Amino acid sequence: MSSLPLPSEEALQHSAELQSLILETAREENGIPFAKYMEMAMYAPGLGYYSAGASKFGEEGDFITAPELGPIFAACVAEAVAPVLQQIGEKAVFFEVGGGTGAFAKVALMRLLELDAIPDKYLILEPSAQLRARQRAMLFEALPPYLFDLIEWLDGPVPYDWNGVLFANEVIDALPVSRFVVGDESEVLEEFVIERDGELAGVDRPADDFLARAVNHVQSTLTDKMPRGYRSEILPQLPYWIQAISGGMQSGAMLFVDYGYSRNEYYQADRDDGTLRAYYRHHAHNNVFMYPGLQDITSSVDFTALVEAGVQAGFDLAGYCSQASFLLGNGMAEAMKRIEALTDENLQMKRRNEIKKLTLPSEMGERFQVMGFEKGASFGAAFLVGDLSYRL
Repeated sequence: MSSLPLPSEEALQHSAELQSLILETAREENGIPFAKYMEMAMYAPGLGYYSAGASKFGEEGDFITAPELGPIFAACVAEAVAPVLQQIGEKAVFFEVGGGTGAFAKVALMRLLELDAIPDKYLILEPSAQLRARQRAMLFEALPPYLFDLIEWLDGPVPYDWNGVLFANEVIDALPVSRFVVGDESEVLEEFVIERDGELAGVDRPADDFLARAVNHVQSTLTDKMPRGYRSEILPQLPYWIQAISGGMQSGAMLFVDYGYSRNEYYQADRDDGTLRAYYRHHAHNNVFMYPGLQDITSSVDFTALVEAGVQAGFDLAGYCSQASFLLGNGMAEAMKRIEALTDENLQMKRRNEIKKLTLPSEMGERFQVMGFEKGASFGAAFLVGDLSYRL
């Protein structure tokens, strides 16, 4: 990993403190499941990647999400969900899970206002105190007071019955995954994290019934079975997470945007070490034990598992398509016309580049997928372009 930028001394001390905590936990518990390691590395209070104060987004962070590129992504999402909010009416709620820098909320609220679909409340679930403060400051500065006053920050799911839209961009990929290996006679093994010579290391042990059932369910649905020695990851808790995060929604819609695949693509033969990876200062690599607390750890989304979880939670699948198709079907053409009419050539070039990054197959266009769910409300035409439901 010599090509990676070196952290500062302060950052290294921070990472060493978290590593010591993880090692101590691994010693006390005779090893911890990989999912617990990932949870600690990402969310340990005051130390984990998402709960500590380091910058995550943009050029100075570790990755760039679609809302950070410019206003087009959020405006198109607003276009897609506006019919749902209009159907629900004056008490409609917009619930954003993981607010990033606040860039999405800023554009979405302004565009929903233009579409006459402004919600009664705009709720943001943000566990990071540092990110919450950053969002609040930016949105207070960027929005007129009557829109800023709609925003409330939550520590968990909406704590009451509600109707509206739940939106999550690049959230599921950050949920702690279980790592498994297919053993002899299709036995399921689970990857644990242990201490080895003072360092973090992985070791395979027989999986418990919960994980084994989840893996065997996936195996039973695959066209080509995973062979002996096949290693990957799975989110057996996804149905429970969906039920929890949407809890209290009586009617409305859910919209998820993330990178991933349908199940047969996810677990194809040549992807025999899974999709797990780490991001540090815009460098992707495979050493997920390096710099705990300083780097993002992520895995792709099994969208077949997501549709199973959504339906199990009482929703109907509204649609599934690539990000490029979704944006093209929800206002991208109008945005392109406005861009061509710009007189500021530098801004025009910036917006053209934004569209390329959002839609080109070599960028985000095909790698990111969009999935929508409905309950007592309808997206309308949001998923008319590029349907991929047949892959699920």
